[in-house]
Amino acid sequence: MDKSLLINILKNQVTPALGCTEPGAVAYAVARAKEILGTEVSKLTIEVDKNILKNGMSVGIPGTNEHGIVFAAALSLVIGKSEYVLEVLKDVDDKSINKALEIVKKDIIKLNLNENISGLYIRVDAEGNGEKSTVIIKNAHSRIVFESKNNNVLFDNTAPVGIQSTNKQNSGNEIKYEIKNYSIDDLILFAGECPIEELDFIKTGIEMNMRIANVGLTENTGVGMGDYFYKNATDVFSMAKAYTAAASEARMSGYPLPVMSSAGSGNHGLVAIIPIAFIGNKKNLPEEKIIRAVALSHLVTIFVKVHLGALSPVCGCGVAAGVGCAAGLTFLLDGSSKQIKSSINNMVAGISGMLCDGAKLGCSYKLSISVDAAVDASEMALKNIFIPDDNGILGDTPEKTIMNLAHVSNIGMKNTDGVILEVMLNKC
Repeated sequence: MDKSLLINILKNQVTPALGCTEPGAVAYAVARAKEILGTEVSKLTIEVDKNILKNGMSVGIPGTNEHGIVFAAALSLVIGKSEYVLEVLKDVDDKSINKALEIVKKDIIKLNLNENISGLYIRVDAEGNGEKSTVIIKNAHSRIVFESKNNNVLFDNTAPVGIQSTNKQNSGNEIKYEIKNYSIDDLILFAGECPIEELDFIKTGIEMNMRIANVGLTENTGVGMGDYFYKNATDVFSMAKAYTAAASEARMSGYPLPVMSSAGSGNHGLVAIIPIAFIGNKKNLPEEKIIRAVALSHLVTIFVKVHLGALSPVCGCGVAAGVGCAAGLTFLLDGSSKQIKSSINNMVAGISGMLCDGAKLGCSYKLSISVDAAVDASEMALKNIFIPDDNGILGDTPEKTIMNLAHVSNIGMKNTDGVILEVMLNKC
């Protein structure tokens, strides 16, 4: 087993993100297109797939009271720096917000849906003073696959060897797919044996996500879900649910704090990290044990996501991060390899039907449901209660279960996103 490759996969897929990653990814592409153009942008055309549009419609933009992709793009024209990647809008202030609102009023930004493309896709065409630039992101939120200026190709990942990108974020984004070469047993073994000093960044992510959870509980950042769960919590597990929901409320409402993402999603990062970290701390478990459990949670989340795809009709917070969380919790509480793998099957048996209807404040409730289910899936497994593999889409291994889930999502539900988006746009 190549442990160094798993460390590199983790470092590639566990990264800071400011605000929702879909408008953040668009803002990242806009910032890069602006920089390539090198002059004031007078026209901006953005083309996205249905998932980017779905997830970017209603979510808050960090540090502002505004929502949506068009405003994120306008703000990126004002302050966006591609070197910040998914923290591209972190320099926001009142002056930049006002300038962005002026740009929106000028109606120079056109947002179009490409109904025919599958998978994560963002294309930005910027024009100004007779110049034109194009940037395309595909399959991962920070994976720029194409750059051009005035029809001269600067970077194309399908181009012959020798054409290099100036954007260092392009390198390594494909590494996540290498996780398919590992088994869940491999991931469990790695989490238990990896030199702890190699996992320092996991600790950073725990601190980052607990910070925004505390903000969500102490400040009025949403509609009060986190506070409601907190006041009604009866044990450490329901308290972990409250902290996770509160963190998501803060993030979805646009609170200007970054979170540590997992597999391309900030909300995935909240589910993958917070319940394990909170429960581990309250039970006075060793910090090393908590870090290793969170590392496993991330790895299983990534494993599920590479099968499901970067964006999917099913809620990744439930069926990817929730599954990772269940595995991580079982590891944290000294579950055996069999119990950890069974917690994955238990989780999929219960949560697989959760739909994704876009990123928004209500995701906080879905995260709370995901944490609830992960705790139950883990506790059942620890008591040797295993949902039989002849039930529904479950397989006789967690790997087969995950592949079955992906098959249902990617093949059986291929029209679901279009229907969900139609409802969102028309509110029938």
